[in-house]
Amino acid sequence: MTIRHDGPDRLDDLRRRADLDAALAYYDTLPAVTVEEMPGWWRGTGLPTGHPLDGLLEQLGWWGKRFDGPEKVHPLVFTTPGGRLTSIAPGLIPVGTLLRRPALTRLPAAATLFRLARPLLATPRPAARLRMTEYRGVVTATMCYDAHPIHDVFRRVDDDRLLGAMDVRGAEHPYLFVLTRTRPGQ
Repeated sequence: MTIRHDGPDRLDDLRRRADLDAALAYYDTLPAVTVEEMPGWWRGTGLPTGHPLDGLLEQLGWWGKRFDGPEKVHPLVFTTPGGRLTSIAPGLIPVGTLLRRPALTRLPAAATLFRLARPLLATPRPAARLRMTEYRGVVTATMCYDAHPIHDVFRRVDDDRLLGAMDVRGAEHPYLFVLTRTRPGQ
């Protein structure tokens, strides 16, 4: 399969291939994003690369992220069974365990347990902030989690899409995801 090096179909090609090296090579070609460009609602989808988190967030009902400003970021916005959007507190999620034992998240009961726990994890408070940081040689907008050693580092695909690299301390490689600017309900 030939991977296109530009254009809107590039992400579709990468999704079909699920190749970490090709995805990172593409990420490295993309331009930086500024913090000032981030405010708004962003719908998220994973970009498969063989990372332990591939598909997990979607399985649990992840909708995306909400950026209200540099100091007010909601990194984990989920859809409730009633179709509402709610932010959850990442500090209550055992990220280290999920990365060390990804098979636990694939158990049939995992999604049910998360759905039952989601109301306890909900928060109206922001749980991250935005900063400009250097990652893979480029200074770009980065979401820094308050409760975990995690940085989501963004690059621009086009005016309404970003490619994010979730850099987690101790992980072999980043989890990659796409954000598309939108409004709730779209």
